[in-house]
Amino acid sequence: MNIEELHQYCMSLKGTTESFPFDDVSLVLKVEGKMFALVPLDRPELQITLKCDPEKAVELREHYSCVEPAYHFNKKYWNTIYLNREMHDEVVKKWIRHSIEEVIKKLPNAVKNKYGNAVTEK
Repeated sequence: MNIEELHQYCMSLKGTTESFPFDDVSLVLKVEGKMFALVPLDRPELQITLKCDPEKAVELREHYSCVEPAYHFNKKYWNTIYLNREMHDEVVKKWIRHSIEEVIKKLPNAVKNKYGNAVTEK
């Protein structure tokens, strides 16, 4: 997966917006105004930082060497995935959707109802 494919996939998911609130190289992806992903555009290796259920976050780190606790984030909830290593693109997409679901489940019911039981494409 390259940066264009990653960006296109994330933007295809319902409710996704993008911004650069920190600097001009840190792409922040949000749903309902809440961050679900960060993609640093200035790194030599493509990576994405995603929110994760705490138990699953640990499991991912143990299963994949390309997954690490996220730098400058709460390591209980956030993982960085280095793309194009041993994790296949479809698995990366699964964890992107999981990240959005983790954000949505903390929102008021009226907002949750817009998304139903699963994250979908626009």
